[in-house]
Amino acid sequence: MSDIRTSALGGTPFGETANRPSSPAIGQTYYNGSNGLLEIYTASGWIALAGAPPAIPVSLTATNVPSGRAYNNGSASVEFSNGTGGGLSGEYVITSTPGNYFAVGSSSPIVVTGLQSNTSYTFVAQARNNFGTSISSSASSSITATTTPQAPTIGTATGLTRSASLSFTAGATGGLPITNYKYSTDGTTFIALSPAQTSSPLSIKNLNGAQNYTFYIKAVNDNGDSIASLVSNQVTVADAPSTVETLLVAGGGAGGTNAGAGGGAGGLYYNSSLAVEPGKQYNIVIGAGASSVSGNGTDSTISATGFTTITAVGGGGGTSNNGNGFAGGSGGGGSATFVGGSATQSSSSSGGFGNKGGDGNGNDGANRSGAGGGGAGAAGQNTPSNSQGGAGGIGLAYSIAGSSTYYAGGGGGSPHTGSGGSGGAGGGGAGGTGDYANNGGSNGTAGISNTGGGGGSGGGGGRLGANGGSGIAIIAYPSSFPAPTSITGSYDQPSRSGYRVYRFTGNGSITI
Repeated sequence: MSDIRTSALGGTPFGETANRPSSPAIGQTYYNGSNGLLEIYTASGWIALAGAPPAIPVSLTATNVPSGRAYNNGSASVEFSNGTGGGLSGEYVITSTPGNYFAVGSSSPIVVTGLQSNTSYTFVAQARNNFGTSISSSASSSITATTTPQAPTIGTATGLTRSASLSFTAGATGGLPITNYKYSTDGTTFIALSPAQTSSPLSIKNLNGAQNYTFYIKAVNDNGDSIASLVSNQVTVADAPSTVETLLVAGGGAGGTNAGAGGGAGGLYYNSSLAVEPGKQYNIVIGAGASSVSGNGTDSTISATGFTTITAVGGGGGTSNNGNGFAGGSGGGGSATFVGGSATQSSSSSGGFGNKGGDGNGNDGANRSGAGGGGAGAAGQNTPSNSQGGAGGIGLAYSIAGSSTYYAGGGGGSPHTGSGGSGGAGGGGAGGTGDYANNGGSNGTAGISNTGGGGGSGGGGGRLGANGGSGIAIIAYPSSFPAPTSITGSYDQPSRSGYRVYRFTGNGSITI
């Protein structure tokens, strides 16, 4: 009879891995709930007696993980659940289609990297343990891998006035639209363009003049920045003036009628060093002279985004009604007022230089005479006698356009009977002669175009006042700086030694 040996250990113990016997005997068995295996203790330690391959993972869901991912190194996070009916899994393998990119992990989710930008992927999962590997799961839903953009290819840099133009060829977008570009002059510090730009060439502004530059650029999408381009060619950026000499004159007022007062000159603004911003467009509006009897001239302005608008106010119209104590229109703006008007000389940008009109002769009948309109440099003249209209106030002289020239003279007044007053230097029109008894006399003389001069009054006998002269704008700066990068509208370029001069006789714009 054979010798049958029996174990004295009794039933098989069970529990988790940490609860296995601390001093087991060789041949002792243990049901391990941590891995679902029956184990035996050998001279080499605990080993599994038998087991089953793991179940197939289920419920795969893939999600694109885009933020900060470099071009062609996309990422997806794949979540899944354990299947049922098999052994426990020690690890899982996630594999993509296309590309067979894979990642291994011990639990859900598992992140797969290295995906190609702007490419659609699905994923399958396998579970594996010491006894085998499951077959592949059903495929997940598809995702499109998105990343940062591909680096742009640098083109040609061109130096401009305190700015540069940089051409380039865009790379792939990384699966999302390009929203902007960044530039660097040293390859380290990159600045986002503001406002954003998305097409070639890029305009790089606010550079220091008279310096050499090279440029690097990066493309930007919602996932982040591309790597930097190669460096551009070197360019020299020209300097630009930070201040310019400026003269702005508004349209002059029209003269009154029938022994009325002269029209006031348009307001005049002058600044020998107006602060400007290189690369900014300054829009210029030239005021019209008044086109109806006693009408006011219109304003002239210089404006730009982020810039306090400069306004020269239109000259006031001369009064009518036989010079009955009414003043000439006020240079510097505002309608005509009683007894000389209220405008006084001012150099502010709200109106500019302007003076009141003179006092008219208010005597009755044929002795009435109109006063002169105010000019930029002086008030209009009071009526010197019953038979003489008052002279217009003198304007102001500037050499901004190369030679000393007067601007913004007031219009002359007219009497019922006698000689009209002269127009003020600076384009003011003369008053007409008066011949009240014979219903004669003459109309006033118009203010000269592009001086802001006031129109002369019409003489007694029902004669009409004349139109005011239109305004003007002149901008000058040293010729050591380059010509404007952009200029539009009605302008010419008077000759002035050592200066670039731009004289606007109609609306326009200038970018320095």
